[in-house]
Amino acid sequence: MAQVVIRNLNKKFDEVHAVKDVNLNINDKEFIVFVGPSGCGKTTTLRMVAGLESITSGDILINDTVVNELPPMDRDIAMVFQNYALYPHMSVYDNMAFGLKMRKFDKAEIGKRVQEAADILDIGQLLKRKPRQLSGGQRQRVALGRAIVRHPQVFLFDEPLSNLDAKLRVQMRVELKKLHNRLGTTAIYVTHDQVEAMTLGDRVVVMKDGLVQQVGAPLELYNQPANRFVAGFIGSPAMNFAPVAMAERDGAIWLEGPEFRIKPPEPVASRLRGHAGKEVVLGIRPEDLRLANGADSADLAFEATVEVTEQLGSEILLDLKAGPGQMVAALEPTAPAKVGDRLRLAINPNRLHVFDARSEAAI
Repeated sequence: MAQVVIRNLNKKFDEVHAVKDVNLNINDKEFIVFVGPSGCGKTTTLRMVAGLESITSGDILINDTVVNELPPMDRDIAMVFQNYALYPHMSVYDNMAFGLKMRKFDKAEIGKRVQEAADILDIGQLLKRKPRQLSGGQRQRVALGRAIVRHPQVFLFDEPLSNLDAKLRVQMRVELKKLHNRLGTTAIYVTHDQVEAMTLGDRVVVMKDGLVQQVGAPLELYNQPANRFVAGFIGSPAMNFAPVAMAERDGAIWLEGPEFRIKPPEPVASRLRGHAGKEVVLGIRPEDLRLANGADSADLAFEATVEVTEQLGSEILLDLKAGPGQMVAALEPTAPAKVGDRLRLAINPNRLHVFDARSEAAI
């Protein structure tokens, strides 16, 4: 297996600085996911690891060997692409065996490896078919099988599930996680889907505009986002944000906006002391809102008007008008709410997030 080290990695396309000083240590057998919006540099980073894109500056090491100048075939990696990249005139067996034939493996070893991969992926019955005779999910399994037979040190995945329908994507996510647990190979996975990132990754690398915003375990990114971008990108539905002013009166911290006057609990307030008078942004996840009752403190409640309801079965999403801003609340599916209702909502006091309005860093 392999450890991958990325040091001060940069990539420029003429005047465009696509990847900026990326530093990352990927541990042996780790499944790490790069996530971010289109154009953030995640796929370019993956292609530099694969050797498909030249490096402007920096180093990539696989097991302590600098591979900057090595061609892809000498890096002992296997890549699964977004579009499957199967040869349409070849059978499934020949597609999976092609790379081994090019490396002059003997016929018996090729047959053994292809059959092992087919058994792992449950596609043994498809080996004689052509790609046009397969469903999208089956084609994706063949692409995975073609990578598995290589027995590579590192698997690279470039948005491999993006062409599948929603139900099949969920199924394939589970299969990919099982596959990684079984093979124990280092894996680097690129996606724009934060749900895929959260469910697949041992650690997640969040990128924006070529820069790494935060690296951490999925729950670390969810519970302790480093900045407003990470907070808004990780989590579904996305975090609510409301500009507020921070004031300190009689030793207490207050967050005040057109519709809010919130007194955060002491663990949160202690982080905010010293920032009094600054413009900040309050972050509240939809799942951290609920209908208020008489026992809820007025310091942690506010009123809002329901504009849209989205009944999802397991929960109901309410699109709300709160003062001049919009918010989303994720409530129990039986919550009595309909369009036009004026609701009083309570905030989970231990789940408040506050960001500096200028730097957008978490406070």
